[in-house]
Amino acid sequence: MTYESREPNDAPPRAKRLILGDPLTSEKMDDQLLPKRRALPIFASDALSSVAYAPQELLMILLIGGTAFLALSPWVASGVVLLLIVVVVSYRQLIKAYPSGGGDYEVARTNLGEVPGVVVASALLVDYVLTVAVSVASGVDNIISAIPELNPARIELAVGFVILIIIVNLRGVREASFAFAIPTYVFIGSVAVMIVVALARTAMGDPPVASSAEFGVQGEELTQAAMILLVLRAFSSGCSALTGVEAVSNGVPAFRRPKVRNAQSTLTLMGGIAILLFAGLTAVALISGVHYAENACHLIGFDCSQPQPSLMAQVAGATFGLGSIPFFIIQAATACVLLLAANTAFNGFPLLGAVLARDGYAPKAMNTRGDRLVFSNGMILLGIAAIIVLIVYRANLTTLIQLYIIGVFVSFSLGQIGMVRHWRRILRNLPKTSTDAAASASVIAERRSAYRGLVINAVGAAMTVFVLVIVTVTKFTHGAWLVFIAIPVLAVLMIGVSRYYRDVEHEIRVDDTTHFGAEGDLAIILVNRLQKPVIKAIDYALAARHDKTIAVHVAVSEEEVAELQRQWDEHRIPVKLVIIDSPYRSYASPVAKFIKKYREQHGSAVVTVYLPQYIVGHWWESLLHNRRSRRIAQQLMLVHGVSITLVPWLLDSTELIYGRRSRPLPGDERAGRPAPPIERHGRRASRPAGPPVADGTAGQPSTDPSAGAGAGAEASDPAKV
Repeated sequence: MTYESREPNDAPPRAKRLILGDPLTSEKMDDQLLPKRRALPIFASDALSSVAYAPQELLMILLIGGTAFLALSPWVASGVVLLLIVVVVSYRQLIKAYPSGGGDYEVARTNLGEVPGVVVASALLVDYVLTVAVSVASGVDNIISAIPELNPARIELAVGFVILIIIVNLRGVREASFAFAIPTYVFIGSVAVMIVVALARTAMGDPPVASSAEFGVQGEELTQAAMILLVLRAFSSGCSALTGVEAVSNGVPAFRRPKVRNAQSTLTLMGGIAILLFAGLTAVALISGVHYAENACHLIGFDCSQPQPSLMAQVAGATFGLGSIPFFIIQAATACVLLLAANTAFNGFPLLGAVLARDGYAPKAMNTRGDRLVFSNGMILLGIAAIIVLIVYRANLTTLIQLYIIGVFVSFSLGQIGMVRHWRRILRNLPKTSTDAAASASVIAERRSAYRGLVINAVGAAMTVFVLVIVTVTKFTHGAWLVFIAIPVLAVLMIGVSRYYRDVEHEIRVDDTTHFGAEGDLAIILVNRLQKPVIKAIDYALAARHDKTIAVHVAVSEEEVAELQRQWDEHRIPVKLVIIDSPYRSYASPVAKFIKKYREQHGSAVVTVYLPQYIVGHWWESLLHNRRSRRIAQQLMLVHGVSITLVPWLLDSTELIYGRRSRPLPGDERAGRPAPPIERHGRRASRPAGPPVADGTAGQPSTDPSAGAGAGAEASDPAKV
């Protein structure tokens, strides 16, 4: 039999429900798995959207040397396409071999060791943060290209979009797939139509002409070595089209069954669409004569005080006309898909964070699912990091792109090298022949599959390492050095987290030297003033029936002591009151000394300290209370043999937020008395004054003849308690 809690007050606050929706039970986990048609916009939006800025970055770098260098664009773009094909084929092998969702991290950690594994994880985490920053910055760039008046609000727009994407993702993977599917498919369809129309016009002798085609370019004079470096830099910028390919391998657990086949199909479809859009946009940009300069002032005749229209905007304007409906459709779809490309990171980052948390390299909170069955802590952490990057770099795409793709090619390279070692290990373990004919055929098929995987991943490793070297050389001095600092720092932190968890696990492991049983049981109720929260704490302590129960007041003022002593005697509280002097006005330290001295004189007693604590309904109320109970509890928890019991007292404001308050008074429910009525202004009527007695009841005269005599006796020596 299973028991499921149905507490009405377990529901999240109304504002949270409005934003995120109602919480989902764990049984609905399978309903959140994605079919291929919804997985494509979720996991492929980054790779598909990169075709909107990868051709732009490629042509922009070549244009530094002048318009003559644009003749090299087809060859550079062909290199990018070839690399994309190799990477897609290589990752199909990785998905098949490691479908658990760890991706490159799991491959590197399993086959290359701990350090390469955490380096890959660090590189991926950094790249996911930059994916969000670059995607949002590029989306805002395209919005500003259509509406230049929004340029002063660039940073605010970028931050707002990140917050919006966080909220959508926190609602759950299924809801996010609905929200992102339409813009992604509209982008694919509209850009494909634009490319076909532009090529058809060219074939009919009416090629489109970009608005920047009339501007000349002030090229730089380059040496032969600088020319080669420029071409390599253009290639590395064009390789930003490969970002997001690894996200599918990290998100295999989110696919519907059969997970591996669905993930491989989605990856292949994503790669095919990205190749066609990248090649088509590059071709149309060259045909229409797009000139997009790294420094707008290098465009002769262009008013560089205005932002440059993006390559996508210029191609759309040349194909359909500026201000036309198709132009705005393409700009809106491009802006949407670029903004939603950040969603790839919002799926990959939390999943990778959960894997790292399970392996002990990240805080355990990263492996906690929220109300909507997503790893919400990872999403929030990613969003905060991306917002910081956008603010620091002022959402400038040209600056951010220099930090980009370093991390992804680090993970590409180590992941492919790890796959090479994986296939070599498989081949070593497989028998070369078998006496049984059927078994022999199976072994031959397995060896062929392993050899095929080895060749594919060896080629992928060679090419990705080569590109990593190029990217490092060409981008290092342009800001990428920050990434090379961030990755090792993050890797060291991960290893430190792992060592910490290892040490804690060793420290708390059960062994045969553990002993049970302590002598004595003392309850201490800390009292500042005699109020209802204190009465509640006393009632709880008496109901627990400890061997000995006392109330302790830390005296910082003689007037307060006298007043407390008077009230204690007046209300005949059936618990001995002990006064501890505190000449330096501290609270926890005198109590800790008192407990230590008591245990020295009475043996290893278990001490339970009861601390009344206010629970408030509004955030601002917490600023009006000193929260002394929490501070005392934190310090007393450091004392061996002491356990802390926080006794909550819910103020009336909590009824507005949580639907409950601390009425009736302690003991009423156990004694079977009904709650006092609520007055019209919302507060309950006062109840008769009277002391709680040892049986846990309250509000009745005490029947204990010693209650009045000994309750108020003052003592500061633990030996007399």
